[in-house]
Formats: sequence, structure tokens, C-alpha cells
Amino acid sequence: MFNAKTYIQRRQRLKEQIKSGVILFLGNEDSPMNYTDNPYHFRQDSSFLYFWGLDFPGLAAVIDIEQDEETLFGYDFTVDDIVWMGPQKTIAERAQQVGVSRSAPLEKLDAKIKEAFQRGRRIHYLPQYRPGNIVKIERLTGIHNSFVNDYASKELISAVVSQRSIKSNEEIAQIEAALDISYKMNKIAMKMSRPGIYEREVYGAIEGIVLSSGSHVSFPVIFSIHGETLHNHSHNNLMREGDMLVLDSGAESLFHYASDITRTYPVNGKFSDVQKDIYNIVLTVQEKAIEMIEPGVPYKDVHHRAAKITAEGMNQLGFMKGNTDDAVLAGAHALFFPHGLGHMMGLDVHDMENLGEDYVGYDAETKRSDQFGLAYLRLARKLQPRFVVTVEPGIYFIPDLIDQWKSKNKFMEFINYDMVEKYKDFGGIRIEDDVLVTSKGHRILGKRIAKTVEEIEDWSS
Repeated sequence: MFNAKTYIQRRQRLKEQIKSGVILFLGNEDSPMNYTDNPYHFRQDSSFLYFWGLDFPGLAAVIDIEQDEETLFGYDFTVDDIVWMGPQKTIAERAQQVGVSRSAPLEKLDAKIKEAFQRGRRIHYLPQYRPGNIVKIERLTGIHNSFVNDYASKELISAVVSQRSIKSNEEIAQIEAALDISYKMNKIAMKMSRPGIYEREVYGAIEGIVLSSGSHVSFPVIFSIHGETLHNHSHNNLMREGDMLVLDSGAESLFHYASDITRTYPVNGKFSDVQKDIYNIVLTVQEKAIEMIEPGVPYKDVHHRAAKITAEGMNQLGFMKGNTDDAVLAGAHALFFPHGLGHMMGLDVHDMENLGEDYVGYDAETKRSDQFGLAYLRLARKLQPRFVVTVEPGIYFIPDLIDQWKSKNKFMEFINYDMVEKYKDFGGIRIEDDVLVTSKGHRILGKRIAKTVEEIEDWSS
């Protein structure tokens, strides 16, 4: 965890934004795999980590605005627990680590919240994504579990998003620590991949790099020769000559800040001519998109620029036709580029996604489109200094989508379906880096991971 001063300052800024009521934070609990004493790897709630810093289950915390009190609630372990777990700090000692002077047994949380609720005081809480915490909110407030998230505090959501969006120097250092692991993950993947082995053999080594660093992946690793499936978590395909691999992966730093890097490369280490041509379109799109990143630029504009360059490149190769501006306006490019350009990143790989994309990536000036492809843009609003964003354009040949559009004669004036049919089994290409918005421009975070055709072929040799 960071120095206690960091958490004190974060909570103070929150108290300055929330003018009245009680703010309730629920930490996460262990989640059993198949019985209670056999849990999945524990992951603390990111907003709890951000404001309270404590990374173990069984915690809750309350900020009483009017009384200016901060209380950590938790469980003091008995000797029976310590036999299995080893020596444990008391809740009071844990609280002191993060600059909190008040602590109490977890069972006293009910009385605190119910008293405030009965007195008509506002209980601020964030949207919950774990069923157990939804049930806790129901028990504490009397709000039926199916409506708990409907009553989450918009005021608190906005305050948390405004703080967590702006990354401090110490947070940026943590993201770069995670990117150091990503560098190793990509290096070993390119070295190990070859025809005749299964994806899972390389996937195991990739995840092993993360575990041996004392960390965990920031999301389930995507490593597949079927890169046309955007979130492909299967690792059971046999790699063959001529296949390309998409590796979309990330690690967490020891403080749980994420990295998120995607690279695409040929299984045999050498791009074919058509692979190289399409790959270089995606690379150009990514480089031009990154060049646009600076404060005040709407990320939706960066996405539009990426879409136009994609359409221009596919037009030049004969996959598209007609006026590219008209094609992008109509959304025809989304046959090949059906997702958004990127997202915020921090303690979550899709930072604060559980608080609602419309709060994180959109604002009063920027509304979500309902156009296929553009509707999936997670970040559209104006960039600000110290945002960390991903830039991840791609080109994909998705057989079912191609068949559907062709059967409906969709965008016949912009898409050369005869050409597309010849490459329907091409797969997909995506390239992704993590970028810091600086006061005057941008900086690509982390050590350079092979990205040009020449660099990838060198790393793969």
C-alpha cells in the first residue's frame, strides 16, 4: 500500500465533494470455488483499495460527513484463526496503517447504518457487482436486492470518478511496474510460439511470468489464433503454419494497478504479404491515433480518425470501395473495426467500469452513439492531463458478421464482398498500448514492446 498520507488526502477530497450524509464502502469477501474454505484468489474492491488501501477480506468502512468521522469495521482474528493463518494485525492496527483513528467490530456496522437510515440521513454507496455485497446493502438499508444499484449515489459515483480518473505520480509508477511484467509476457510468447504446439502451452508460460512476479493477471488472458473473436478466452487450438496470434494480456502491480497490452504476430515468426499489408494498416491507425492524444481532445474524435484511416487502408487493399468519409459516417468500416478505440485504465483494467461507463467515459457534452461499432466506445469525452488510456485499433474478419451483412446487402456501395469472401478465414489483428495524457501531449507508458513488422519478426526469431 501507499503511505498513509495518500489515503488521508484521498478521503479528505471525497469529504469536500460529498456535503452531507454517510458514505459506506464495502470491501470484498473471499469467493469460494467449490466449498467455503477453498476460495478463488482474493481481489479487493478497487474503490475500497483507492480510499482505504487494505487488501484483505471482511472489511467495511464509513465516513460520517457531518461528524467528520472515519471508521474501519472488521474482524479481530482468534487464536483458532491464527493457527491456520499465522499472526494477524488487529483492526485497530490496520486502521492506523491508513491513517484512520477509529475502528470497530464488523457487527457494529449494522447499528451505524440503520441509525443513520432511520434518522433520514442519506446513505451514499457505490454500485455493487458482487451478489454478497448487494445482499449486505439490502440488509443494512431495507432496499430490496433487485433495486440496490438503482439507489446507488450518483453524487458519490461522480466524486469517485473525478478522483480516480486523474492518476498521481505514484499511480503512474505502479502502472509502469505492471507494464514491466507485460514486457516479459509478450517477449516469452513471441519466443515460444511456433506451429505444432497448442495455445495453452504458451498461455501457461505467459501466466507463469505474472505469478512468478508475485502478481496476478489484470484480466483473463486472450491468446488465440482466432483473433476475430474479440474476447477469446479459449487456449485449446493447435497452432498451424500461416496462423496469426492475438495476445491481449495484462498484469497487476503489487498495489493492483493494471497493464493492458495487445500484440498480434504470426505463429511461424514471419508475416505473409497480406498479413503484413493488413497489419501495417492497424499499426498506422494506432500511431496516428496516439499522435492526436492531448488535453482537450475528445476521445470520440480520435476514434473517428482511427475509423477513417482504417477505411482508407481497406479501400486501398480492395476490401472497401467508394468514398471513405461517407463509409465511416454510415458505419460501414465497423465490419472490420467493430469496437471502440480504447478505455480508461488504472486500478481496473477497464477503469471504474462497475461505476458505469456513462459516468467514466461520457459526460453532459458527450453522448453515446447507437451506431454499430461506435456504440461500443467506452471512452468518448475530452481527455484531461493524467488520464491513462488504452489505444487499441483492430481489423477483423468475423465470418458470421460478414455473412449477416452480405445476406442483407448491407453497405454494398462501400464493401467489396467478393474480396472479403476470399479472406473470411483471415482472423484478426489488434495492437494496443497504454498512454498517459500529459499537460501538453502524451507519453506511451512502459518499455517498448515489439510492434513493427521488423521488431516482431526479430523477437520471434
